[in-house]
Amino acid sequence: MIRGMEQHMEAKNQTTEFVMVGFATHPDWGLFVVFLSCYLIALTGNLLIIFVTMADAALHTPMYFFLRNLSFLEISYTSVTLPKILANLLSEDRTISFLGCATQMYFLLFLGGTECYLLAVMAYDRYVAICHPLHYPVLMNRRVYIRLAAASWLTNLLVLMGHIAAIFTLPFCGSNEINHFFCDVPPVMKLACGDTHRTEIAILLVALFFVLLPFTLILASYVRIISTILKMASAEGRQKTFSTCSSHLLVVTLFYGTACTMYLKPKSSHSPNSDKLIALLYSVVTPMLNPIIYSLRNKEVTGALRRLTEKNVLSTSLEVYVG
Repeated sequence: MIRGMEQHMEAKNQTTEFVMVGFATHPDWGLFVVFLSCYLIALTGNLLIIFVTMADAALHTPMYFFLRNLSFLEISYTSVTLPKILANLLSEDRTISFLGCATQMYFLLFLGGTECYLLAVMAYDRYVAICHPLHYPVLMNRRVYIRLAAASWLTNLLVLMGHIAAIFTLPFCGSNEINHFFCDVPPVMKLACGDTHRTEIAILLVALFFVLLPFTLILASYVRIISTILKMASAEGRQKTFSTCSSHLLVVTLFYGTACTMYLKPKSSHSPNSDKLIALLYSVVTPMLNPIIYSLRNKEVTGALRRLTEKNVLSTSLEVYVG
């Protein structure tokens, strides 16, 4: 099926592969070290969040279940782009096949769309916890939060197949150089020739569905959350309650700020340099910062990490003593 799609797409085009221009035209060890460091930090931080929230029984709650999903998603997201970027930084050959480009774009959009809805689900979880605390165990029981997480992952699974097919069945009859470091929608669309108006409208509609709709749900949740917090009599209570969702709010701001800038502006307003900078923020910087935000600003996570560290140190000391 995939091979048939590739043949169908290539049949309509003279282009059989793309060349990633990226940041440099020659191998660059300096950039390689920078991107490798970012990749390792993102992997280590997100794996640590997954391990800590699974190992500590006190963190077996819906909030941290969603956080584990988010960390796994960030690992997947960076792994779709950064290995290819690293390879290109050390090679003169920066080509990517037609199908390879389509596949990379599919997983980028799939994981990005999943993150949009997962962040909306996390906002709903905070809304229920803060606005309806007595009903929280019922409204957010195990079956509910597992289904909400599954829905976040499955919502855009098939929709994006048609979306990608619509983009890659456009005629690409000019240059095959993508002025970017991975196959993102705006730089690929710039290479299409002929009438792309219908495809651009379809892209905008999909972006509205995967970006604007969950953002509206997040906004509605936080309007109710802030309203509830402001009604609290104690300043300490307000501060403590807001601290439970401040990390999520910061992550939402980082992610949606860059996503809206990239996908909800018209094609004519895109420029290669600004697109690269924005793409760096949501594809590299945000996945690297998320675990730092959730660990430094979350006393439960830092406490769990400290307990696990002390437990391991104690176990090691006992083994040495007994040995």
